Amino acid sequence: MVKVAAATLLQITGKLSLGDVLRLLVNDSMIDKTAAEKLYKDRKLDSTSLHPLVVVGEQKWKDLHSPHKVLTVEVLSNWLAKHAAIDYYHIDPLKLDFSSAAQIISKAYAERLKIMPVSVLNKEATVATAEPFHTDWIPELERILSMKIKLVMANPVEITRYLPEIYNLASSMSAANTAKAGQILGVQNFEQLVELGKDKNLDANEQHVVNIVDWLFKYAFEQRASDVHLEPRRNMGIMRFRIDGVLHQVYQLPSNIMNAITSRIKLLGRMDMIEKRRPQDGRIKTISTDGLEIELRLSTMPTAFGEKLVMRIFTPDVIVKDFIQLGFSGKQAALWDNWTKHPNGIILVTGPTGSGKTTTLYSTLKQVATPEVNVCTVEDPIEMVEPAFNQMQVQSNIGLNFADGIRTLMRQDPDIIMVGEIRDIETADMAIQAALTGHLVFSTLHTNDAPSAVTRMLDLGVPSYLIHSTVLGIMAQRLVRTLCPACKQPEEVTQDQWDAVTLPFKIAKPTYIMKSVGCLECRNTGYRGRSGVYEMLTMTATLKKLITTDTDLAKLKAQAFSEGMQPLMLNGLEKVIAGLTTIEELIKVAPPLDE
Repeated sequence: MVKVAAATLLQITGKLSLGDVLRLLVNDSMIDKTAAEKLYKDRKLDSTSLHPLVVVGEQKWKDLHSPHKVLTVEVLSNWLAKHAAIDYYHIDPLKLDFSSAAQIISKAYAERLKIMPVSVLNKEATVATAEPFHTDWIPELERILSMKIKLVMANPVEITRYLPEIYNLASSMSAANTAKAGQILGVQNFEQLVELGKDKNLDANEQHVVNIVDWLFKYAFEQRASDVHLEPRRNMGIMRFRIDGVLHQVYQLPSNIMNAITSRIKLLGRMDMIEKRRPQDGRIKTISTDGLEIELRLSTMPTAFGEKLVMRIFTPDVIVKDFIQLGFSGKQAALWDNWTKHPNGIILVTGPTGSGKTTTLYSTLKQVATPEVNVCTVEDPIEMVEPAFNQMQVQSNIGLNFADGIRTLMRQDPDIIMVGEIRDIETADMAIQAALTGHLVFSTLHTNDAPSAVTRMLDLGVPSYLIHSTVLGIMAQRLVRTLCPACKQPEEVTQDQWDAVTLPFKIAKPTYIMKSVGCLECRNTGYRGRSGVYEMLTMTATLKKLITTDTDLAKLKAQAFSEGMQPLMLNGLEKVIAGLTTIEELIKVAPPLDE
């Protein structure tokens, strides 16, 4: 096998054989010659149609040059691209210009040659292949298309997977674009949109629209998106995914296709498809390709150019994590556990929208919801439907608000009550009454830090003596993006950089902290996943003495710090020192410490 001549690369169909790949790897001293010959002998009579790189990748051999690096199909594809002197192209399904690309090469032609058009720009078509030495088709295609072909190397597994998908999706887009839809282009007023929606819009049950929506869900789940935004613009629609707290633009779609997608999703969410002038809420429960049940909470909003739809995605694993996985330190987890073991009182979680308050509360309720305990919630809206608790949704259109909800729950023999948010004195009063009558109450507030929740309660009109007798603890939280474990690297930290975030608390400066780099694993962002940063205030006897009608927040904070409360910034710095996140990420989310 090792004696195969270099000419083999150009013989027969010009396609790579297993022998070609093994010979090149041995010549580059990347694999052991004996192991290569054994694999060649074992696979010589194998009739499988697997690409040679896939066969080698399955062996999980270590690179003899870099023993820590496994020769995966991705690594081998990069290596082969260098041998062929062409660029390597990672196929990202969310960045493919599938509509233009699929028009230049027919599906049958692409499948026969195992090539995949990925973009068309300025009379140049970029075509991905897993056979970089098989190029005799390029001159003919350049003549037919009257454009230059730029050949790039791609992972054969990705080509096999995405090639049929881009053609199916392009076909669905084309069918949707030429269907009998009323073209909703330009600025439309709401009355016109409603009129068009009555009888001229795309039939959301048409198969091509169903295909597009299925594809949208599939890739949103795969890319770990927490939210999907479908936004109408003047002449087109924008699709964006929020991944790890940051929005990424995914596609631009024709306006009528965007409207058809929105209508289909509204149908699935049991919303009024005709009504486009009022905001609406809905919910979809579906199953991912991995078999996981996923809930999507839908919200529509009328805009100048049509109806904007946002889908928030909730996966079941969000509420089965233990608190260490959520980002609690061992000490914080023990303190939180101590709070939640009290038979009665109020536990408050504070922070802005999207800081993970709901996840913390649902994870807690999931753990305390034993068969011996009656857990009831009143929410606006119900974020995730969880069979372990009894959930009630606020419905202001029929006069059912948070206070009325708590009043109802009090008659349902509850042990633990979760109130979605304390927004007014009426809700606060009912929550306090529940705590005073022997119930454990969880709720949320929107404040910058934990001590500010006390002044917020006082501002609402809650008497200080009721705060003394009911509040057990207050936790403020934020979410920081965590560094991608596959590509993070150490960097030396400067004193100025460290001082900017540690004042007025002095911590010994580490020599190195980790920085984000970016790789395929994290979509070149440098971050993958998020973790919580927490500030926990236990209501002690000393703190209660400082809570009066004219509480001094600065004194309250100073006392809390002296009693061991760790501010958000310092808790985040522990994660920076541990190599989990960066100073820049922490500064974006944690409120600055006062002098």
